[in-house]
Amino acid sequence: MMPRRQKGKIIIISGPSGSGKTTLYQKLLDSPRLKSKLAKSISVTTRPCRPGEKHGHDYFFVSRRMFAYKKRANHFLESQRVFDNHYGTPQKNVKEILSGGKSVLLCIDVKGARVVRKKFPQAASFFIKAPSLNVLKKRLTCRGSENKKTVKLRLDTAKEELKDAQYYDKVFVNRDLAKCFRDLEAAVAREIGQ
Repeated sequence: MMPRRQKGKIIIISGPSGSGKTTLYQKLLDSPRLKSKLAKSISVTTRPCRPGEKHGHDYFFVSRRMFAYKKRANHFLESQRVFDNHYGTPQKNVKEILSGGKSVLLCIDVKGARVVRKKFPQAASFFIKAPSLNVLKKRLTCRGSENKKTVKLRLDTAKEELKDAQYYDKVFVNRDLAKCFRDLEAAVAREIGQ
């Protein structure tokens, strides 16, 4: 008799802008150790497509009107407004990945993470933060894509987001990207039984 296929698990990665969460998220998806057990959920967003991004690969880029329609139609597992744009995690996609036996990796903000943890208490959640607000400010400024007003807004938001770190299963301080990745990869591997 064939053993029952184990359902996957939701793994949440959150952290302030500039913490390195998106880079770490992508490295987890590319990890040879985790690749066969982990899948990403492609978020829906109203923000414009950035250079190098592809619709349907990085995000599903939609109009505000379409986003509002999808929200009313209960399309999202969670949806949030972040820096004047809307982001949502498609519910159907997450359920398909989980029922297929893979774990799903979500890179979402702290408000979205609260919603997902409430719906899926067994989800594992990891918070990524910079060593200090000064380091975070430097990273945001060095991006070159942020003006002073946006940097201040992101830093103010980061201060609020840091208060939520205590609700995560583990907090990773991203001082050194390679070390942070190794530690995070090991934690995710333990969660999904790799």
